[in-house]
Amino acid sequence: MATPAVSAYPRPVRVCIVGAGAIGGLLANRLAVIGEEVSVFARGETLAAIRDSGLTVIEPDGSVVVAPAVEASDDLAAFGPQDVVILSLKAHQIAAVADRLDALYDEGTIVVPVQNGMPWWFFQKLAGPFAGRRIQSLDPDGTIERNVPADRIIGCIAYPAAMREEPAVIRLVEGDRFPVGELDGSRSERAAALAQTLTGAGFTSRVLTDIRAHLWVKAWGNLAFNPISALTGATLAEICQLSATRELAAEMMREAGAVAERLGLRLRISVEQRIEGAEKVGAHKTSMLQDVEAGRPLEIAPLIGAFIELGRLTETPMAATEGVYALVSLLDARLREEAP
Repeated sequence: MATPAVSAYPRPVRVCIVGAGAIGGLLANRLAVIGEEVSVFARGETLAAIRDSGLTVIEPDGSVVVAPAVEASDDLAAFGPQDVVILSLKAHQIAAVADRLDALYDEGTIVVPVQNGMPWWFFQKLAGPFAGRRIQSLDPDGTIERNVPADRIIGCIAYPAAMREEPAVIRLVEGDRFPVGELDGSRSERAAALAQTLTGAGFTSRVLTDIRAHLWVKAWGNLAFNPISALTGATLAEICQLSATRELAAEMMREAGAVAERLGLRLRISVEQRIEGAEKVGAHKTSMLQDVEAGRPLEIAPLIGAFIELGRLTETPMAATEGVYALVSLLDARLREEAP
């Protein structure tokens, strides 16, 4: 498959955002404001709200930015071929739409997943003993892998803390970083062009040659803070400021750090530095806590389950992580039973 750079396409760049939650809505708004040709896959009240009043972002300083010129539909085939497809659905929602994504593909279309936690593509194009291995907890029957070819993927890490205040209204709490990287660690024209497009939309983006190590550091925090917050109702600051929960988070991260070491990843910050970074975000509710409060199913597999799977794969003990996983799994089961 040809892989031209985004900059090689006629402007504006055709960008489809698949999933209009907090991160997807933020990306769609910013890209539409600078004039890119943005389309959004959404459903229900979110779709109705986008069609009625566009996508709104409330910036950290309180300013309000509205991007009304956004095409929205619950039919992926309605959009036609795209230059860039950004997958901003929850990880457990991707398989349900995977076999329809080919309606968005052109010869050089790139797919940019921005999920929290461990990605299904982690072992794709990765040299070593686990090369090409499928993470069973994320893509058990290979549905995603078959419909999102590795050659199309550019990895991306979403650092902003954001929340959906109401359908089609996103509040950005803090952060603007969206680094990107090829799965094989190369510096490609298309990755550079994607970073340039994101930078033009007001984000901070650069090309990484070790996307997995950086992704692990982000997922490190999600592994610990998301389930603890979901179980306790606490914000990031509250978790970090109580010694007992701070130590629990640290132990989970130490366990995951041992897994990373056995996979050959080089993490450039310490557990304590990662916790201090989370504490500085302040009274922010994690995405999993937001899901609990909204009565939605939880992102357990990519945030916790995949780490446990990799722990077993590398024969790494993960007692603290497994204990928290059991508790949050019970919480998720109850939410699913109570969901309408």
